[in-house]
Amino acid sequence: MDRGLLLFSLLVCACYATFPRSVIRTLSVSNGGRWGEWQEPSFCPAGQFASGYRLKIEPRKGSYFWQDDSSLNGIELLCSTRYTTSDDRFTVSSGYGPWGDWKGWITCNRKGQFLTTFDLQVEDYQGNGDDTAANYVRFICQEFDLSGRSSVIGTSGFWGNFGAWSQYCQEGSAICGLSTKLESPQGNGDDTALNDVEFYCCGSD
Repeated sequence: MDRGLLLFSLLVCACYATFPRSVIRTLSVSNGGRWGEWQEPSFCPAGQFASGYRLKIEPRKGSYFWQDDSSLNGIELLCSTRYTTSDDRFTVSSGYGPWGDWKGWITCNRKGQFLTTFDLQVEDYQGNGDDTAANYVRFICQEFDLSGRSSVIGTSGFWGNFGAWSQYCQEGSAICGLSTKLESPQGNGDDTALNDVEFYCCGSD
């Protein structure tokens, strides 16, 4: 086999293994944290989209200098079809940190609505202080065809500010997967855990 054709085939296989669904748009924000490595993407099953989410958050430890907060550690998506019952639901997450507990599910207010854009709350670099990086994520829910009223779901975390909203998923698509940027445990250093995230928009498969 020609070397160029072989390389192309390998690249196609690698892309398919990483993105098992057809990604129409990647949603990102400009205020993500500076530390960590991007984790393997994870996707809802074919025909399903994110209709809710939950967060893994470490409780605030206090103000003493030896108490290291990491705040947001993980994000998990709740996947469903437009006709899904509670028994069919599937969940997906990318890499997440070891601290904190998973909080309750936050879901779109109406059946047939899905997550279509997101906003990330991030604490600025603290210099010699305790860094936490990403603290919270919130979303806007909308119908698959962008009809009807949209609604914001989610509140806020302990530290930092929300930046600009990401792009929206296009009409006929919704969030179907994610990849997190995660800092590994730093031992005696300053832990920040989850720093940034990208979400993927898919159409009907």
